[in-house]
Amino acid sequence: MSTIMPTSMDSLGALNVFVQAAETRSFTVTGRKLGVSSSAVGKAIARLEDRLGVRLFHRSTRAITLTPEGQMFLERCRRVLSEMEAAELELAQTRAHPAGQLRVSLPLVGMLMMPTLSAFMQAWPEIELDLDFSDRLVDVIEEGFDAVIRSGAPTDSRLMTRRLGTTGFRIVGAPTYFERHGTPRSASELAHHHCLHHRFPSTGKLERWHIDGVEDGALPRTAISSAIEPLLDMAVHGRGIACLPDFAVRAQCADGRLVSVLDEAVTGTVEFRVYWPSNRYLSPKLRVFVDFMAENLFANGPR
Repeated sequence: MSTIMPTSMDSLGALNVFVQAAETRSFTVTGRKLGVSSSAVGKAIARLEDRLGVRLFHRSTRAITLTPEGQMFLERCRRVLSEMEAAELELAQTRAHPAGQLRVSLPLVGMLMMPTLSAFMQAWPEIELDLDFSDRLVDVIEEGFDAVIRSGAPTDSRLMTRRLGTTGFRIVGAPTYFERHGTPRSASELAHHHCLHHRFPSTGKLERWHIDGVEDGALPRTAISSAIEPLLDMAVHGRGIACLPDFAVRAQCADGRLVSVLDEAVTGTVEFRVYWPSNRYLSPKLRVFVDFMAENLFANGPR
């Protein structure tokens, strides 16, 4: 393994090692991210502590944690490194177009965002999208994502965020289904229909139908899926009716493959946001991605 940095670059190199270690809380993980050994990371931190004359980390066999002095020093280091990165990227913007790999985590329902993502790829062909679809709670910083798209309110103070838009819901079925089984005129009539349900993979619970007048668990369970796409496919092929996000069924309703019913009784909206690490300058590739998704993902808004 190589050493962390030559002496002439020791100051900035050591600051970077310290920030990485503070965020991952592991010399081993930091070493993997920087391509060096965990012992090299430990030695770099020890040299920095000797130079500063303070202890930056409490060390144990299981974890490392910041001392009060380390926490104070971390905020300063982040600002220094952020300014350095900003200066480099500003210079790069004068001579380069947005390009390179962009790692993005999306929820499983994000598969239905593919038309917008494909349009982004067409608009910015030099940006390579590395997409991870999962409903699990990801650690944006530790797992090395450039951005994460999720629903719900912000909860991590380490992240910057921008609202992408809000989607409502529709209860939909194929025209052939309604020809065979009739069209429900009230929420109570849903009890006599073939209902397709979504199960949250993270909790195992069924997602409630966003409609007034229906108790949780009261609807028939013709089929259950942990992903939205199978429910959409079953609805299009006349296997039943489903309560799905508006953006997921907009195209099918527009071309007649699905019909929306009980619109006046449907309630609720879901907000989607994009998040990225607050200690990183918004690079050109990330900036155009955030702008494009905010402008196009929910261009028509909720119904």
